[in-house]
Formats: sequence, structure tokens, C-alpha cells
Amino acid sequence: MGNFPYAVQTTFPLLFMIVPALGAMLSCRRRGPGRPAAEIWQRWWAVGALGVGSLWITVSFLADPEGMADAIGFAHSPFQFEIAFANLGLAVLGFRGASASPRERLTSGLAAAAFLWGAAIGHVHQWFAHGDHAAGNTGGILAADILVPAVMIALAARDVRRTAGQAA
Repeated sequence: MGNFPYAVQTTFPLLFMIVPALGAMLSCRRRGPGRPAAEIWQRWWAVGALGVGSLWITVSFLADPEGMADAIGFAHSPFQFEIAFANLGLAVLGFRGASASPRERLTSGLAAAAFLWGAAIGHVHQWFAHGDHAAGNTGGILAADILVPAVMIALAARDVRRTAGQAA
């Protein structure tokens, strides 16, 4: 990633939110009767934003751990290997969202929030405490760390309420 301009590096993670959003919008336009838009959005968001995004981070940290540490502005250490496999766990949860129930997707969103919101707090701390404005510390990745689980939780919570209302 070091060969790409700063603007490309810092905005690249936004693709993992934009593409699923576009896919969900197009799928909603073609949905059949009885298929709720919230369910379509959840599946696209889980697979695209959480699944594919986390798998990309997994591969990146395994293939180029030093480059990823440099992109974040962190020292090289064994943390890169651990971050790769933490993201692999998130990818599995995201891909599971393709066929999961609303409650399972809510649980996946909460699990993603536990890790990604903690990472976001770390990014913000490094930003203000140490002036770390590296492409992988602020910008798109910070937005993704906050928004991916937030949107997933919001969509799943809405669908859980909808399905509970249908059961009553």
C-alpha cells in the first residue's frame, strides 16, 4: 500500500461499505413481494462490509504484515498475525450473515462492535496522543471500524423487532 497516494490508501476501506450499499439498493429495487428491504440490506452489509472487508484485512496482514503496520503507523510486532486472525473471525461472521437469522446477524454485529469499536478507540487515541495520521489509522478505516458494526446492529435490531411483531 505504500506505493499508493495517501488519498487512495485512506479512502480504500470505504469501498467495503459503498459496494454493499449499492448492491442492496439495486437488490431492493428488484425484490419480490414479502421480502423485506431490511433483510436484503442486512445480507449485503454482512457479506460485503463485514465479510469481504474483514477477509481483505486478513489477507493483507498475512501477506504484508510490515506494510500494514507501516500503513497504520505502528511498530512491527507479532500483533499483525493476531490482527489477521481476529479479522478472519469477523469475516466468518460476515459470511455467515448471508443465511443467518436476524438474531444471529445482531449477534455478529455485536461481536464485530466489540473488536472494531475497540480498534476505533485505539485509532483515535493514536491520532490525538501521538499525531498518527497514517492512512491506515485515520480516514476510511476509522469510519469503517465505527460504521460497519453500527449499521449491522441497527439493521438487525430493526429486523428482530419486525419478525417479533409478525410472530405475535
